[in-house]
Amino acid sequence: MSALGTYSGKAYSPAGDKGRFVLPPAFRKAVKEGSGGSKTLCLAAHEKFDCLIGFGLSRIDELHKQLDREEERAIRMNLAEFDRDIRAQQLFGFEQLPFDDSGRFVMPDHLRDLGKVGDGLYYHGAGEFFFVWNPEELARMDKSFRGAQVTCASMVKEAAAKAAKKGGGKS
Repeated sequence: MSALGTYSGKAYSPAGDKGRFVLPPAFRKAVKEGSGGSKTLCLAAHEKFDCLIGFGLSRIDELHKQLDREEERAIRMNLAEFDRDIRAQQLFGFEQLPFDDSGRFVMPDHLRDLGKVGDGLYYHGAGEFFFVWNPEELARMDKSFRGAQVTCASMVKEAAAKAAKKGGGKS
């Protein structure tokens, strides 16, 4: 695994009590490894989609390199519209959120709004980061997201059945 961490896999987590969410075990482990052992989750709004992205602290170094590469490319191609300050605020506008040993974390309201977060989160690995979707928003995406959509729907259904079984009580 690289210092950045590799985020792969899929998971669904319903919203918990007190406005908390849970970072699933596989992602929790990768974030902790990608944060040098620190239980710090970085969350940001995705640039193009109505979702969030998550990653560990080690990605910060890569974001600095990315900013430098984009600036060098803009200079080389004489792209006057590139603004380093604007791009920097886009790349570094993420929140650093602590999570406990069970993966519970509190998501600030502004991130909930940016990610259109609802009653649960679907996590989907994407290499250097992972997507954090409201399942309803993911369902609205085009067919290029079909695999994630089907997996998410199945996981949501499974979680609802499990919750109904727990809430049904014993006869």
